[in-house]
Amino acid sequence: MALLSALRGATWRFPGHLVRLSSHPAARRGERPGGEELSRLLLDDLAPAPRSTGGLELLFGLSPCLLALRAARRRVARLLLQAGRSGVQGERAELLRAAEARDIPVLRPRRQKLDALCRHQVHQGVCMEVSPLRPRPWTEAGEARPGDDPQQLWLVLERLQDPRNLGAVLRSAHFLGVDKVITSRRNSCPLTPVVSKASAGAMEVMDIFFTDDLDGFLQAKARQGWLVAGTVGCPGPEISGSSEIPITSCLEFLWDQPTLLVLGNEGSGLSPEVQASCQLLLTILPGRQLPPGLESLNVSVAAGILLHSICRQRKGFPEEGKRGQHLQDPRVPSATAEGPRLPQHPGLSSGSERESNGKNILR
Repeated sequence: MALLSALRGATWRFPGHLVRLSSHPAARRGERPGGEELSRLLLDDLAPAPRSTGGLELLFGLSPCLLALRAARRRVARLLLQAGRSGVQGERAELLRAAEARDIPVLRPRRQKLDALCRHQVHQGVCMEVSPLRPRPWTEAGEARPGDDPQQLWLVLERLQDPRNLGAVLRSAHFLGVDKVITSRRNSCPLTPVVSKASAGAMEVMDIFFTDDLDGFLQAKARQGWLVAGTVGCPGPEISGSSEIPITSCLEFLWDQPTLLVLGNEGSGLSPEVQASCQLLLTILPGRQLPPGLESLNVSVAAGILLHSICRQRKGFPEEGKRGQHLQDPRVPSATAEGPRLPQHPGLSSGSERESNGKNILR
């Protein structure tokens, strides 16, 4: 079945069906979608459209589709709303209104057909056929100077390959206030619908850029006055000094200049070339002695911890001591603004500096 035309009032033919989507006057008066207009939508078996020939992909999930419509960065061929759901309210009604405003055709396939189209991903009864979203060259990111704002934070991702990891990292980055995201184009996960769903739609609204020369990019930013902070696993006491790059706990890091936080691949961490471009390496100290194999964190979990430890220093960021004081149990001593202090880890010398073997904090 060819893609439906986006022109209002056009007529399409399906096996055994002839359907015309018209513009009902009630929709033009701003009444809630879902009444007579919704009843006119086709309950179709919806054979998969040849999206590859038109350069389209299937975006799924309520938040990704809604945020994609709001951001208007993608071309939208049609909106697919699951048939049989009771009424169309809340965000689904907003989807219909946005589609109406942009003359986007709306179809109502059955659940089984949506499941097949999404390859049984969790679509929440909402899909859209859209043009792909791709990162832009980092040269379009703008020349943010260190003197403009000492608390700028860019997240740099080297060779992240799992789409759900990438989506979760983007969600945390957007939530915590990261200014821009830079990815290495080589051996990195593209911005797929799975990434968008895992990011709860954050991918649709974030500024994401790429570079073909990540270590060159880091060195250029360092010359401009940016701090390049990489990430590594917590060094053990047996590690001998093999690098001149200092390691510090993320809880000890002082954010007083524009910073690039660099996260590496899920399995191997930062490449030697990228790590050599770092001026500092951040680590997360464990709360207990860990057996082999459990000494690292998932990359998205580590990203959330690292970003929060940095962004909580931003002016205007809610302080722990000023939030929810009415929930504080008077019998429990309150934590300091910096949080509880862990005992000095044997792998870190006084001053929180220690050479690294490059072991990855992320898995």
